Amino acid sequence: MQLMSREAFAGRANETFDVSLGESSLPMTLVEVQALTPHAFPGMSRAPFSLVFRSGSPVVLPQKTYRLTNATMGPVDLFLVPVGRDVQGILYQAVFN
Repeated sequence: MQLMSREAFAGRANETFDVSLGESSLPMTLVEVQALTPHAFPGMSRAPFSLVFRSGSPVVLPQKTYRLTNATMGPVDLFLVPVGRDVQGILYQAVFN
């Protein structure tokens, strides 16, 4: 299993990720890739970061691990948490620390 990094997602901002929902999928757009303040400790293997995705669907998905597929990156499994709503849709965040 490869450790995910902020750099791997930085070039994917504004790209679509399809969230697998069993027999169907839901497109989400990666709208933010943000570095978080590191709290260094021995053995730390990556700098913390977060990703924010936006879904245009009015349906709020529950927080859980989803398989997202991007045309460039392929499939990735991410734990998504709904964190807000704006005029364009529902926002979901994945945090890596």
